[in-house]
Amino acid sequence: MNLDFCKMFSGKTVVLLGAGVSNMPLAQVLTEAGAHLVVRDRKNLEALGEAGQRLQTMGAQLILGENYLENIEGDYLFRSPGFRPDLPQLLQAQQAGCVITSEMELFLQHAPCPVVGVTGSDGKSTTTTLVSKILAQLGTKDRKVFLGGNIGEPLLHRINDMTAADAVAAELSSFQLMGIDASVTVAVIKNVTPNHLNWHIDMDEYRAAKANILSGCRGAVLNYDDSVCRTLGESCDAPILWFSRSPIPVDFMKDYAGGVYPKNGYVTLYDSKTDTEHALFAADVILLPGEHNLENYSTAVAAVWSLAETGADELARAAETVAGTFGGVRHRMELVREANGVRYYNSSIDSSPTRTAAAISAHTCPIRIICGGYDKQIPFAPLAKALISHGNVQTVVLTGATMEKIKKAMLEEPGFAASGIELICKPDFEEAVRCAAQSARPGDAVLLSPACASFDAFVNFEKRGERFSEIVNSL
Repeated sequence: MNLDFCKMFSGKTVVLLGAGVSNMPLAQVLTEAGAHLVVRDRKNLEALGEAGQRLQTMGAQLILGENYLENIEGDYLFRSPGFRPDLPQLLQAQQAGCVITSEMELFLQHAPCPVVGVTGSDGKSTTTTLVSKILAQLGTKDRKVFLGGNIGEPLLHRINDMTAADAVAAELSSFQLMGIDASVTVAVIKNVTPNHLNWHIDMDEYRAAKANILSGCRGAVLNYDDSVCRTLGESCDAPILWFSRSPIPVDFMKDYAGGVYPKNGYVTLYDSKTDTEHALFAADVILLPGEHNLENYSTAVAAVWSLAETGADELARAAETVAGTFGGVRHRMELVREANGVRYYNSSIDSSPTRTAAAISAHTCPIRIICGGYDKQIPFAPLAKALISHGNVQTVVLTGATMEKIKKAMLEEPGFAASGIELICKPDFEEAVRCAAQSARPGDAVLLSPACASFDAFVNFEKRGERFSEIVNSL
């Protein structure tokens, strides 16, 4: 066994903060290991629903309601990503001898195989999925590739299914990285732009959380086009592969491990060890539309090259196979249906202005877009600028808690009056979707790309996307 849960937790009092999806597999593992399980959650038993019933069946002690963080006692405490590590109640528990950790921290400390960790403000999910798929193409029958973390499923409960021959592609959020004392094998930072500033104290803390992924890594993959990544690269001890949306100067890359970028219509790898360029595969093979997805492929190829002992030709074949078959992750530019000449796209995963900007850049047809949601205290001027400057956005339907903030940013953005964009506010989500659909004409795209998180009205972006799809399919 890679991690002896029984030896570590048997007879111990283990506290789980939160009864969310990520903690349920962990709760099962801890119970089977003989731990006395205590689950603390703000929700009451009725609101927990099936999860609460399952925890009761496991024999867990439930501490629920508004005072769920008071008087925390135990041998171990697993912090869910949504809880800041510096909460006074957690610090008090730590001072009393409780070991504070997290599902991801413990997994990374004990993972028996290489881990590619992917973080960034945008593009994490697609890039992490691409890494897993390219690694799977390169793999042998004896190697399994696991995908998880902030995408898909937790990883700790699967650790004893892993061997040294396997590989893991893990999406990591700033919440998971903040304060973590563990390292990945290859660290990928896609970009660092304002996000989650309702949770982080300021942008400096957010940047520091993202930068924590570089601590102890064996190799790093960084964005040449991103100023924060360029700065982080100056102090990174690991070999760096850069990626970009355009060719990177060879003189720059010679001081590093190399880079991956589009050149002459091909995704191209420069290997500084041999001072050679490899045209890996034609960019037009990629099924996913948009320049941002070309960047995602460059990033994933760089990550796999950094991790795998493989030749450029073998890497090219594996990546080309994925590029020609992978249709994208759910809720990211997902075509729901085409009706009366109008295409409806669910991109509910777009929870920041930069993601929405990337989504609209993939379309050349007229766009009717739905934006708005949970307020993360990030500026919306970049969103307004992207919507107005694109040229094909004809209707913007605003909804959710940030409706008025986005409206204000739109009205204040130079060029709005001349853009001819129809700006509509519909607080109710279903009304917003139906309004966007009614404004569309044959040849248009109706796009759910909120530029905001979902928590004002939905438990997660998946539920928001599913609701959008239900409404669209009922039209």
